Amino acid sequence: MNLRHTFVADNGEVYIDKKRYMWLLSLLTPLIAVVGPLLFLRYESEWYLWVFLPIWYLAFPLMDFLMGEDTSNPPESVIPKLEADNYYRIITLLHVPLVIATFIFLGWFVAHHELSPSGYLAAALLSGYIGGHGLNIGHELGHKRYKFDRWMSKIVLAPAAYGHFFIEHNRGHHKHVATPEDPASAKMGESIYRFALRELPGGFLRAYRVEHERLIKKGLSPWTLKNEFIQTMLMTISCYLAMAVWLGVSVIPYLLIAAFWSMWQLTTANYIEHYGLKRKKLASGRYEKPQPKHSWNSNHIFSNWALFHLQRHSDHHANAARSYQSLRHFEDLPSLPNGYFGMYIVAFIPWLWFKVMDKRLVAITGQKLEEINILPSKQETLVSKYGLQSA
Repeated sequence: MNLRHTFVADNGEVYIDKKRYMWLLSLLTPLIAVVGPLLFLRYESEWYLWVFLPIWYLAFPLMDFLMGEDTSNPPESVIPKLEADNYYRIITLLHVPLVIATFIFLGWFVAHHELSPSGYLAAALLSGYIGGHGLNIGHELGHKRYKFDRWMSKIVLAPAAYGHFFIEHNRGHHKHVATPEDPASAKMGESIYRFALRELPGGFLRAYRVEHERLIKKGLSPWTLKNEFIQTMLMTISCYLAMAVWLGVSVIPYLLIAAFWSMWQLTTANYIEHYGLKRKKLASGRYEKPQPKHSWNSNHIFSNWALFHLQRHSDHHANAARSYQSLRHFEDLPSLPNGYFGMYIVAFIPWLWFKVMDKRLVAITGQKLEEINILPSKQETLVSKYGLQSA
């Protein structure tokens, strides 16, 4: 493992990873969750349990605004060296026990302290935010070639009851991204709330179907522990039963709220990542290959650090196996005006989201209707409003 931040390619090209040690500080992210409960234990005020809200929705977007953007890229000649350095891999793996420990601690906290309904809700939502962080870690690990990493992905997804994401994202979303058939690609004119009603059950059902079909093609029964959908469901059920037996029935609402809020974090990211973008349908009836232009990107420094370059989403879909430290920025691609944390707030207010994003979508697609994934019930209105043109 290389402990230096300087990489020298075989052709002699030198690259300095200025973010190298910042990735290590990301381990503090799950630990933020314990600050509120610890302050509550010290001062006995439930207000401290809500401290994370202004941090998440105000401080983080402000940090992105103040720190600006970083469009620097590692040169292609250095990518093999970056990918081979286990330092980056170990950091993501260390997040798995931290996310699990935080989930368990907050479950213990709500079960052993007399909290008002508001305080209980705050602690459960706080667990959901860290669960959402765990889903992002699971996303990163789930794409890796190491079997151990993929198992760690399933484990960190289990507390959020979202283990099926391991299947749905890799073998469903990446195949159908930016098409009307993809439940994880939002359509122009579709609010986040309408999107969630389509995406949450759609992803679950697609994961079940994809894994079922994989085993059938191999000549195996789908009703086996080799079924990764069943594996992930059993992991969550086992986790929840263990928590309920240990802490009692009072922890059950906590489990359900935390799971839903974890899912909501991922659903919000999915909504933002491909909103309105569409791959062209070819004469063969198939869609063109996913390209960088089929994802919305952000180079805002703080949120890219916190989310392990998830916002360099174009390169991720073009090179799914590429690790976070190697993801690149591309010029002249769909770009967000803020990082994901800031865009979350905008997404929660549909009229504001449409006002901010629809004109960006129309501009980046050149008003070409065939490049816009549009909600059918809104198509006539939006075509007229923005002068969209068919080829």
